[in-house]
Amino acid sequence: MGRGLTLLLLPLALLAAPAQAEGGRAAAEEVKIEVLHLPEACSPKSKKGDLLNAHYDGFLASDGSKFYCSRTQNEGHPKWFVLGVGQVIKGLDIAMMNMCPGEKRKVVIPPSLAYGQQGYAQGKIPPNATLIFEIELYAVNKGPRSVEAFNQIDKDSDKKLSELEISQYLKEEFARDGKKRHPSVHDEILADIFKKNDHDGDGFISAKEYNVYQHDEL
Repeated sequence: MGRGLTLLLLPLALLAAPAQAEGGRAAAEEVKIEVLHLPEACSPKSKKGDLLNAHYDGFLASDGSKFYCSRTQNEGHPKWFVLGVGQVIKGLDIAMMNMCPGEKRKVVIPPSLAYGQQGYAQGKIPPNATLIFEIELYAVNKGPRSVEAFNQIDKDSDKKLSELEISQYLKEEFARDGKKRHPSVHDEILADIFKKNDHDGDGFISAKEYNVYQHDEL
């Protein structure tokens, strides 16, 4: 799942405003899920850490107005994101668990699992807004920070990723997708990867630093 690793290491902004529990309300409020379509062969089912590909539309429950449509972005291509690690609002992370390719859901997300009291002005979401999403899932892939992905990059099997190993991996990924990029893009991404992942500053990304899903806060 090479492309998935690149997607995770690059900054993602897809509906990534924080969803904080306020006054303990999150424990009492739940995401309501309505399955609109379920394929006969419903496998694999999504879990935390999987790389998902989906389209979804977002509406305000108060008046039904649409505030988000994935089909109007990225030339209409479905969105890729990692489930359960905060790349989408908490309510969507919950709503898309145990979902299989081809499945469609309509979900209602309370404010405490969305944008809370602060709202999200940039996304035209007012404070304390209950949100409705219509979701269509296209693909469930192994998460980009799996053991298999780490071993694929770790050419010398020393249980840590060097700058050279990740640099080579990025070059292979860029060659595979065929898109033309300025040479500086490679260096910028490589620097960003180490800035965000080399927590102890030793010039390597260890298995522990790489495998973010082991952290309880995620």
